[in-house]
Amino acid sequence: MIDFLTLKPEVFGIDISDLSLKIIKLKKKGGSLALASFGETEIKPGIINGGEIRDEDALAETIKKSLTQIKGEKLKTKYVVASLPEEKSFLQVIQMPPMREEEMNKAVYFEAENYIPMPVEKVYLDAQKVLPALNHLDHLDVLIAALPRKTVDSYLSSFQKAGLKPLVFEIESQAVARSLVAEEKSLEPLLLIDFGATRASFIIFSGHSLRFTTSLPISSNKFTEAIANKFKTNIKKAEELKKECGIEGKRSREIFDILKPDLIDLVSKIKTCLSYYQTHSHHEHLPLNGKGVNKIILCGGASNLKGLDGFLSKEFQLQAVLGNPWSNILPHPLKEVPELPYRESLRYTTALGLALRGMQKNL
Repeated sequence: MIDFLTLKPEVFGIDISDLSLKIIKLKKKGGSLALASFGETEIKPGIINGGEIRDEDALAETIKKSLTQIKGEKLKTKYVVASLPEEKSFLQVIQMPPMREEEMNKAVYFEAENYIPMPVEKVYLDAQKVLPALNHLDHLDVLIAALPRKTVDSYLSSFQKAGLKPLVFEIESQAVARSLVAEEKSLEPLLLIDFGATRASFIIFSGHSLRFTTSLPISSNKFTEAIANKFKTNIKKAEELKKECGIEGKRSREIFDILKPDLIDLVSKIKTCLSYYQTHSHHEHLPLNGKGVNKIILCGGASNLKGLDGFLSKEFQLQAVLGNPWSNILPHPLKEVPELPYRESLRYTTALGLALRGMQKNL
């Protein structure tokens, strides 16, 4: 289906990780946006591993299945904005001399060779100018993003086999930031943490752009497995205990003790991330408050672990909060829609960001 006034096709967002596939479609309603369709489908273990597709045909069949299980309005379009795996990507803000955009696009290809940890001829490279948050600059800040051609081609092939037409591929962290950062601008550096089933992504955002990202194997599944091993029970029961007790309060003390090694590891990884950022943020041209990152925003399914936000707040003496993935979709201060409650929507953060990209004029 195409809007013939703009010749722009209707688009939905599709977020693919190792073990699940999530779909979000938005629609215009009055002067704002609303949820039209959503759904989640499990991906069998082994089809995707560490962001690499091992079985394109099986993934294509899973995608087809997911399209038949959508809640809300039926999908009448084949056009999608799709995620690419964070763990296979490279993003960095670099500085370049002032130049026109068409010149920048040519020059960045050669400049990127100094930063990308792989041969530039073996990657797809994208770049965008980063607007200064405060003052005009005497140089360009440019966000470069790169992924192996082999990885991207495999995702494209899987979508095409499923009968879909990707208009845009986007690295997961870009979609997460679009969902969580109000108006996609922050004068104070933020640490966004997306906790998934198999890994966690750490994303630094400041000004108008991502500044640094990394993906590590700290996951909801790892927490659940630790509980299952301790109580000698199955994964389903362990998941129920994790959700019911969390790590805060009297009933949760035993769960906290079980997860303590993993939580200590999480704190260590966050400290490493913050330390790296502090030593590489000198050219951001933001207010000099001397604090660096002063807020942590959580999303993803594992962010719903009771007490996690409070635990991180105490450990870092920073405000750690659950994010609002509707911040750039619903009117302020709404955080949910009847069909998709707030805490449930945290698992759809990336898909919401992808769907929002699909609604933008400059798709």
